[in-house]
Amino acid sequence: MRQDDTTAPRIGLVLIGRNEGERLIRCLASVPDSVAAVVYVDSSSSDDSVNEARKVGAHVVELDLSKPFTAARARNAGYDHLKNAGQDLDFVQFIDGDCAIVEGWVAIAAAALESDASLGVVTGWRAEIYPDASVYNAMCDFEWHRPAGSIQTCGGDMMVRTEAFDGIGGFDDTVIAAEDDELCVRIRKAGWKIERLPQNMTRHDAAMDRFSQWWQRAVRTGHGFAQVGALHPEYFTRERKRAWIYGALLPIAAFAGLFISLWITLAVLAIFVLSYIRTVQGLMRDNLPFGSAAKQAVFLTLSKVPNVIGMLTYLWRRKRAAPMKIIEYK
Repeated sequence: MRQDDTTAPRIGLVLIGRNEGERLIRCLASVPDSVAAVVYVDSSSSDDSVNEARKVGAHVVELDLSKPFTAARARNAGYDHLKNAGQDLDFVQFIDGDCAIVEGWVAIAAAALESDASLGVVTGWRAEIYPDASVYNAMCDFEWHRPAGSIQTCGGDMMVRTEAFDGIGGFDDTVIAAEDDELCVRIRKAGWKIERLPQNMTRHDAAMDRFSQWWQRAVRTGHGFAQVGALHPEYFTRERKRAWIYGALLPIAAFAGLFISLWITLAVLAIFVLSYIRTVQGLMRDNLPFGSAAKQAVFLTLSKVPNVIGMLTYLWRRKRAAPMKIIEYK
């Protein structure tokens, strides 16, 4: 995993995971030889993840229980390990252990960063390996594919210029969800650009086949809305507003209508039906077939409720100065 051409940019890779099993093996196998050094950061796995990483020559960092596990903490630990090991890197690719790198991505991403000194981060298209396994996987697959070009933020699969990463101090360890959004907000505030390249980047295995998994993921998303919104009030404003309206105020009004006037309840139900129809239409405009759009719109409409639970969870933790622990869905 070490490149020989000294004129080429030196690229490191930080891989994080916890009990990823075969997914981790697949991810490690997808790392190209052009990567100078790979570090795997493990968050207390009970499977054979650590040994599998060591088998292929990856550096391994095992996080202790001194503070809560977060993806942000894991990524920082991996990055710091590369720096402390004397790796003079130009770019670092971050990837989650449930993903695999698409062949050619690393070279394409590095070339983009080399060609434009104002770029701090580049990302590409992530896709689900098994999009037809469940409606939840299909929703993830649709969620990942967004237009290429200049963007505001991106997900955790990204290649970062080390100069930009060092300049902002890396990830915020305390952010348990949407930590990648939060990093990107600070990257842009520091004057760097972020771009999504029109290239396949990673293949992801959501492995979601239960409603409870989807619900917990939506709770985590709501926590991210609130926590990142508290750090950057201008961000996630629309998402927070819609969650409060559709996940709290309208359901409360519908319940109150049962005791005050059924017309109130019926009016709220009409608002939800209209919102659902508009969501279906929006998904179809984004080229999703009617059947899939109709199915996914149900969950998108319902998601505001767990989003509010996640937002309230953050507010309660902040009020009590409690640790920001991760919310796992698998």
